[in-house]
Amino acid sequence: MPDVTMPLCPSADLVDGGPAVAFDVRYAGEHCRAFAIRYEGRVHAYLNRCSHVPMEMDYQEGRFFDDTGRWLLCATHGAAYQPDTGACVGGPCRGGLVKVALSEEGGMVRWHTAPLLQPVEF
Repeated sequence: MPDVTMPLCPSADLVDGGPAVAFDVRYAGEHCRAFAIRYEGRVHAYLNRCSHVPMEMDYQEGRFFDDTGRWLLCATHGAAYQPDTGACVGGPCRGGLVKVALSEEGGMVRWHTAPLLQPVEF
């Protein structure tokens, strides 16, 4: 399947340091959850999978930021990630988060497919 952009949400749904917008993807043939956030005015998205142990990271639905709004945290083991790159900055990590390319234009956020990252087919 060629790379395409998929509508995700209105831009207004993503607030700096606020709740994430979750979405489903197929990554390397496996159904996964992903999430989009806004950090310092820019949108970013990652698979909702900690690099320490491949389990979902949010402590409540859509909550990934720590209390300061500076780091993305894994609720299970406390691994901390840089919101704009997904790089591990502390705690038990085995690399960074898997990034999902996003674009924002005309008040809409879209995610981009890639060879290993495709929409979930129902």
